[in-house]
Amino acid sequence: MQLDHHDLHTDFPQLGPRIHQLKTEDPHFAKMFEEYDALDHEIRRIEEHGSAIGDVELEKMKYRRIHLKDALYAALTKPS
Repeated sequence: MQLDHHDLHTDFPQLGPRIHQLKTEDPHFAKMFEEYDALDHEIRRIEEHGSAIGDVELEKMKYRRIHLKDALYAALTKPS
């Protein structure tokens, strides 16, 4: 089964320099980015290899990932 990658650099390649800038200059953004990245990796691991986690818990993780991505995107597109 082909799984989509949801990392920010894949979804927003045009924002790569801004992602790097905020990761180094904004501690709140950096923390959200780390949480998003870790959550995305865990979701992919579960989808690829399975886990004892239930469907409801997996959906909660995906919902959290969406909210983090929205917040990260808002920060990335906010005028400097």
